[in-house]
Amino acid sequence: MAHERQDIWVDFGLSGLTKWFHGPWGGEATPREIVMAAADWGSGAYAPTLAEDALRLLQSPLPTRVIGILWYAATGGNYDLDRLGIDSRAWLHEIVDACAERIRQDDSSFTPDSPGPAPNALRDEVLAEIRALGPDMDAATSTHPHHPAPDVVPALEQVVTQVDADLGFRLFLRVMKAYRVPIDESRYDRYHELGERFGYNEFVVDDGDLYVRPDMN
Repeated sequence: MAHERQDIWVDFGLSGLTKWFHGPWGGEATPREIVMAAADWGSGAYAPTLAEDALRLLQSPLPTRVIGILWYAATGGNYDLDRLGIDSRAWLHEIVDACAERIRQDDSSFTPDSPGPAPNALRDEVLAEIRALGPDMDAATSTHPHHPAPDVVPALEQVVTQVDADLGFRLFLRVMKAYRVPIDESRYDRYHELGERFGYNEFVVDDGDLYVRPDMN
């Protein structure tokens, strides 16, 4: 059964998966089990978007190091692939395999394949938002006292320009939430407008974790 993205009222795809790994978790489940739980969300509604995002990154020209930077920052440093000695592309392969296993419960003929070129109609708008917030995001991520994450802003820009503006925007939002990057209400409204144009459910943009400061100029 196909699901419209508007029906997925949580952050979906790879950006959404990073939230499952954000925050302390005491090993109650293995990383594979967490991915499988995410893929099973909504009776499997989550699995296709997660597989698509992972495949786009796997097949992209992005250096593996950049993929690792994005994963680390979006999880707030709580599942550090480098520290665990896990290759970032190997991790994406694991995610695709887990999604394929879930999708085959409903479609036994499913085979992971190239998702094709991403529509990048909103690429310039997403880049503008990332660059406008770049100094604040860099300050929040690169100097974090516990989980510093340098080079996040250029990594996000590379996703937008070389892979998928949609995925880049969702990862941008996720990093903002993980590192509590403050924004004012006008930016908040612009992010919701972009989310509507991407076809998101409103809770994908803000699930309560965006740090909005009304008194900012």
